[in-house]
Amino acid sequence: MEASKATRAIGVPVAILVLIWATWKVVNWLWLRPKKLERLLRQQGLQGTPYTLVTGDSTRMFSMRMQAKSKPMNLSHDIIPRASSFYNHLVNQYGKNPFMWIGTSPRILVTDPVLIKDVMNKIHDFPKPDVNPVFKLLATGLASYNGDQWAKHRRIINPAFNVEKLKILLPIFYESINDMVWKWEKMLSSNGSCDIDVWPFLQNVTCDVISRTAFGSSYEEGKRIFQLLKQQAELFMKLFFKIYIPGYWFLPTDDKNRMTRNDRDIRASLKGIINKKEKAMEAGEAPKDDLLGILLESNHKEIQEHGNSKDYVMSIQDVIEECKLFYSAGQETTSVLLVWTMLLLCKYPKWQKRAREEVLQEFGNQKPDFAGLNNLKTVTIILYEVLRLYPPILELSRAVPRDMKLGHLTIPKGVRLGLPIGLIHHDCELWGKDAKEFKPERFSEGVLKATKGQVSFFPFGWGPRICIGQNFAMLEAKMAISMILQRFWFELSPTYAHAPTQEITLKPQYGAPIVLHKL
Repeated sequence: MEASKATRAIGVPVAILVLIWATWKVVNWLWLRPKKLERLLRQQGLQGTPYTLVTGDSTRMFSMRMQAKSKPMNLSHDIIPRASSFYNHLVNQYGKNPFMWIGTSPRILVTDPVLIKDVMNKIHDFPKPDVNPVFKLLATGLASYNGDQWAKHRRIINPAFNVEKLKILLPIFYESINDMVWKWEKMLSSNGSCDIDVWPFLQNVTCDVISRTAFGSSYEEGKRIFQLLKQQAELFMKLFFKIYIPGYWFLPTDDKNRMTRNDRDIRASLKGIINKKEKAMEAGEAPKDDLLGILLESNHKEIQEHGNSKDYVMSIQDVIEECKLFYSAGQETTSVLLVWTMLLLCKYPKWQKRAREEVLQEFGNQKPDFAGLNNLKTVTIILYEVLRLYPPILELSRAVPRDMKLGHLTIPKGVRLGLPIGLIHHDCELWGKDAKEFKPERFSEGVLKATKGQVSFFPFGWGPRICIGQNFAMLEAKMAISMILQRFWFELSPTYAHAPTQEITLKPQYGAPIVLHKL
């Protein structure tokens, strides 16, 4: 009895101490730490929004986004107030390098090209942030990894994207794009024209290209996987403005459960394709010129050299994640580049004419080839200017895992850095008074000259982590634009409404209705 009383006497203060400790941890997480970080940032001259308990700026971001999306804009290229409304507001109110709040963590928008170069070169000091559990259901892979894991995956995947391999893939690009163009020709009326929304066609053709190039003979099953990944992206955007509520992503909501089921289906399908490909390759029956085959072959060489050490080789789960990334990044980037290019060529018929003349001079009505595509100077500078005005991704993000110096600033551990591509590409101080105008000639002497050597143009990222699929996307885009220009001239439909909106990538909210005319 006495011992029991003594135990209870000890247990009560221990429980109180545990409660006090837990309370302090919560208060520190929700209030003390954020306010300390805010004070440290303001002491260095940075300005930004005051910390709001728990949710930070997510409510304001959501409200401004919905207001911006509520109606189309004038047909101009000053798209940042609509497509990136909250960041535009931050810079206008607080100046360059403002900070905001994603939940309990501050994010500094880095808009100085000198600082951007520093961040993107120091990939170990400023790594990719941890992927939240919801985004993991969409895609991770090379784009999300850091350190040794990133280096291993980059080394194994590199062979799939070298120039010689891209040459092999060119006939696949042609086959898919030719199918799309043939469909358009069948839709022409008796007067040789038709009014169609080209956006779903461009999404489908880039899906078909990535399906064929990634999986070869299994591309039909690959296309089914793409449909699931597309649904994953849509579900993710529904959750996007809620995941900053602490613990929200652990709740078994209908959308979260749907994403989990989709992810299981995607993984099972990909695992089946990979196993089938590996067995066929072992039997000498499968060509190795699709992305999956090249990746598996590269991985197999690492296994022969280093054994099954996870420090050197990919597991089947690693390969699955890279396949998901092939789809999400490869398809999305090229489809949005193509749709904005077509829309801008509609608005600027003189540039459309110049591009067509170049294509016809290079190829006539023949199939575009690798050397000829690399000779297309006018098409290339048009694509660069489209990427400047309408970059597929409007922002990159970096973590600060420990206190770091960045220029004259000391960035405390736990702060996030946002690299707002859209804002920088439209910055009149960096690009001149005509920054919001479509002027491909600014790139006529190359990117280095156009940017004056600054990191002010980085639609595919920059530095050691530049997108591994950049050349793939540009080659596919040149092929598609060339084949379209060989067969049609086109203009905006009267029903077109200009509404660039960020849905992971920068998309036309109301589609892209265009009037096609047979040449």
